[in-house]
Amino acid sequence: MPALRLALLAALAATALATPAHASPTDRPLTCRGAGVDPGAAVRYRTETVVHAPLATIWRLQTDVARWPAWQTPVASAERLDHGPLRAGSAFRWTIPVPATGTTPALDLDITSTVRQLRTGSCLRWTGPAVADGLRIDGVHVWRFTPVRGGVLVSTEETHTGAQVEADVPAATRILREGLETWLRELKTAAEGHR
Repeated sequence: MPALRLALLAALAATALATPAHASPTDRPLTCRGAGVDPGAAVRYRTETVVHAPLATIWRLQTDVARWPAWQTPVASAERLDHGPLRAGSAFRWTIPVPATGTTPALDLDITSTVRQLRTGSCLRWTGPAVADGLRIDGVHVWRFTPVRGGVLVSTEETHTGAQVEADVPAATRILREGLETWLRELKTAAEGHR
């Protein structure tokens, strides 16, 4: 969900292609310009991987929202609601399929995300609702891009709130985990393929 990953609720299983490191409850949340995820959310996930590609390539892929469907298999559609470079205040709408859970049927989520904080080449934070057939999930998604030897450490953290996800936190967290790990894996593949 915006962050939400909300890119989030992707239905593909994670594989070992991304080398995730999961945050423990004692780790500090990711932030962008001082703002992070929802500290009160029960559904949360954080992961990261090193992408062996130039920062400019990774940043361009991540911020060219309209082209997400070209490299993210879970994203069915994506469109910017404004023009120009992605910036604080930019909004975009995208859709992703979500598998059935014990509390919800399989459905397509319509997500409207608004960029709240952005530092070019460093971090990005967006928020927004994902809605479908009476379901509403509010998400907060933070991305950090840290140059490291041989590439860029891409870290992401997302939280979800809403009655449906809070009714089955383990299932909602699993779906969020799968979505974020798929996103990172596909970002890594796309960026490293641009060499």
